[in-house]
Amino acid sequence: MIPIQNIYYMLSYAFQVLNEQGYKNIATEQFHNTAELMAAILEKGIAIQLKRGLGKEYIPQTEALSSLRGKIDIAESIKTQSMLRKQLICTYDEFSVNSIMNQIIKSTVELLLRSNISKQRKKNLRKLMVYFSEVDFIDSYTVNWNVQYNRNNQTYRMLISICYLVVKGLLQTQSNGHTKLMDFLDEQRMCRLYEKFILEYYRKEFKNQITANASQIPWQLDNEENSMLSVMQSDIMLQSGEKVLIIDAKYYEHSTQVQFDKHTLHSGNLYQIFTYVKNKEYELREKDHTVSGMLLYAKTDEEIYPNNVYQMSGNQIAVRTLDLNLPFDEIASQLNTIAKTHFDL
Repeated sequence: MIPIQNIYYMLSYAFQVLNEQGYKNIATEQFHNTAELMAAILEKGIAIQLKRGLGKEYIPQTEALSSLRGKIDIAESIKTQSMLRKQLICTYDEFSVNSIMNQIIKSTVELLLRSNISKQRKKNLRKLMVYFSEVDFIDSYTVNWNVQYNRNNQTYRMLISICYLVVKGLLQTQSNGHTKLMDFLDEQRMCRLYEKFILEYYRKEFKNQITANASQIPWQLDNEENSMLSVMQSDIMLQSGEKVLIIDAKYYEHSTQVQFDKHTLHSGNLYQIFTYVKNKEYELREKDHTVSGMLLYAKTDEEIYPNNVYQMSGNQIAVRTLDLNLPFDEIASQLNTIAKTHFDL
C-alpha cells in the first residue's frame, strides 16, 4: 500500500496549488488514512477560499410574491390561484452562494464528518461550515462532476477535484449507512492520479530540458476514411531535441497476467503503446525523429514485476515499474533516471 504521505506528494504535483505557502504545513503532518489527508487539504483550501470570498452564481428562483420581481409566471399564478391571495408567481435570478460547487463542498465535508478522522479535524471543519449556512446539501450520488470553470471560479478547481476523490472513495466503502475507514483510493481513481502526477512531475522538474504534454496522436491513414476510429490519447509524451518518449502509465492491482504459472504482460497494453509509437513515428517521418515507448507500471506487492526493454520493428519499447512505497525522494530519483537515461541528460 502506498504511504499516505506519498499520495500527498502525488497530489501536490497534480494540483500545483498545493505547493503554495498556505498548504506547506500539511506536508509535515502524519496521516493515518487517506480520508484524514483529504480532510486536511479541504480544511486548508476552504479556509483560503473563505478569505477570498465564497463564489456566487445566479440561481433561478420561483415563488409567490406580493410585489413584482423578475418575470410573472401567468400560467402558474392561475393554476395556484395565487391572485386570490394578492400574490403572483414570479421567476427571477438571485445572486447567491448556494452554487453547485459550494453544495459539493458542503456535502463532501458532511461525508468526512461521518468518516474516521480525528476529532480536532472534525471540529475545524464544522467551524468552517458555519459560513456555508445558506448553502444546500446535494445528493452525492447524483453530482455532475463536469463543472465548468472560468476566471471567476478557477480557485475552486482543486477543491472540487479533491471532493471528487473523497466522494468516490467514501461512498464505495459505505455499509449499512456507516462509512468505513478509507485507507486507499480505488484503482480507477489512483490510476488517474498516477498519470497526472507523472506528467506534472516532468513538466515541473524538467521544464527547461524536456517538453512534457498529453497530446493526441493522429492515425496515419492511407485514405480519408476515419469514422469510428477511437482517439489515441497519450498519458505522457516527452520530447527533447529529436527524441520522443511516449509513456503509458498503468496502475493495476496485478501488473502482469498469470497463466499456468507463467507471467506475461497485458497484451492489450503492449499493442496500445506499439500503435502509439508507430503512428507517432510516421507522423514525424520527415523530421528524422526517434520515437520510443514505455509502459510504466506502479509496482505492486507481487514478487515478479516487469522490467524489460524490447526492440520492435525499429523502435524501443520499455516496460518499467515505479515503486511508490519508497520515500518520495527515491520515487523522484526513479523518474529522473528514466528521463536522464533516455534523453542523455
